[in-house]
Amino acid sequence: MKQQKVPRVTAAVRSSPWTWMVAIAAVSATSTSAHAQWSQFGGPNRNFTVDAKGLADKWPEEGPRRIWERDLGDGYATIVVDNGVLYTMYRKDADEFTVALDAKTGETIWEHGNPSPFTKLMAEYGPGPHSTPLIVGNRLYTIGTNSVMHCFNKKTGRVLWKHDLVDEFGAPIPGRGYASSPIAYKNTVIVPVDRPRKDQEGQSEGDAEATAETKEPPEAQTLIAFDQETGAVVWKALDFAVSYSSPILITLDGEDQLVLFTAQDLIGVDPDNGALLWSHPFHTQYGANISTPLWNGEDLLFCSAAYGSGARVIRLRRDGGKTVTEELWHSRKMRIHHGNVIAIGDYVYGSSGDSGPAFFIGINIRNGKVAWRERGFTKANCVYADGKVIILDEDGQLGLATVTPKGMTVHSRCTVAERYAWAAPTLVGKTLFVRDRKKIMALDLGRSWAAPD
Repeated sequence: MKQQKVPRVTAAVRSSPWTWMVAIAAVSATSTSAHAQWSQFGGPNRNFTVDAKGLADKWPEEGPRRIWERDLGDGYATIVVDNGVLYTMYRKDADEFTVALDAKTGETIWEHGNPSPFTKLMAEYGPGPHSTPLIVGNRLYTIGTNSVMHCFNKKTGRVLWKHDLVDEFGAPIPGRGYASSPIAYKNTVIVPVDRPRKDQEGQSEGDAEATAETKEPPEAQTLIAFDQETGAVVWKALDFAVSYSSPILITLDGEDQLVLFTAQDLIGVDPDNGALLWSHPFHTQYGANISTPLWNGEDLLFCSAAYGSGARVIRLRRDGGKTVTEELWHSRKMRIHHGNVIAIGDYVYGSSGDSGPAFFIGINIRNGKVAWRERGFTKANCVYADGKVIILDEDGQLGLATVTPKGMTVHSRCTVAERYAWAAPTLVGKTLFVRDRKKIMALDLGRSWAAPD
């Protein structure tokens, strides 16, 4: 299959009325539509589940139809989509770029560069960027490997405000680089920040190198909420050591809570002011908690980490106006490293493994019993849509499967990317957007071209 090659725009910031008009016109010509957007890490509900219909039940041997493919650059930031435009981040040498692309063609609409030198430890598996952009209204929020946060006009790429979290708040840069993805709540955007910790468990040589130039330890600031429009600090609070995980929002008995997987705890916070609502210990070797917690929409919170730690489910309930936690189970049989899981009914499905072999696993969220484990994919991310699981493993293998408590059936698989493909795929309508450390592409997962039965 002949693949379309799209030239890159190399200017630090470049935008034109014509390219923007093309991008807007592309909305009606692609499966990207106003009612099916992917505006943040994990998709519309931050749980890697999307309401898409009409996906093919299997693919040809060579894989789904490739709409376009182009060079991009290094990085693991996933792709967000809004009104026919893709947004992500990538690296070229010692600079990081935020980029807007036409969803129909992959052509650059605008991009903005920012200096981002990296350490030897950061470069071991790729120096990032790692954090996924956030779209709220007409604004785009990003955080680079070296903890520099930008707010852009999403149409033009103009910087509306900026915070260097290290220079302004004395924040330490994690050894592998900043990785948490920002989250929106009401008129704020909330991000994990932290303060320097000389005695932090698991702090590595790279951590010390990255934080050596920071200022004196500031006030407690596990989380900081910025005003979306102005960038002013609305609140900052708490004193838990931060790791690489991204926060989520849940609602428990009508109360909004922000949940964060810190270096050694799960915590629930009032997103209006940062007040601590509850905490539950979750000790992990090196404090390297990377995966995002998963809420079942009722009362159960699933969380997992690698390095022998395993998975836990915490039941949350309201008692006397307070939130009470109860650990239902803990199992080392499901260890989510830097991938994600999806929930279907009372079961959670995902790729388990750290430095050894990986298995795709189904586990009962209520009792921790493993229903099954299957080989065939290395460490992977996944998206659930139209009754199907789309799997992208770190070797670039893309799979289409169905999962039930009784087992996993793989309908199609092919190789579309290169190692390490750690960025989770993004599905909008019937179009899947995939990237590795070199390229970005759009794949048609619709039924119109798929292999006949």
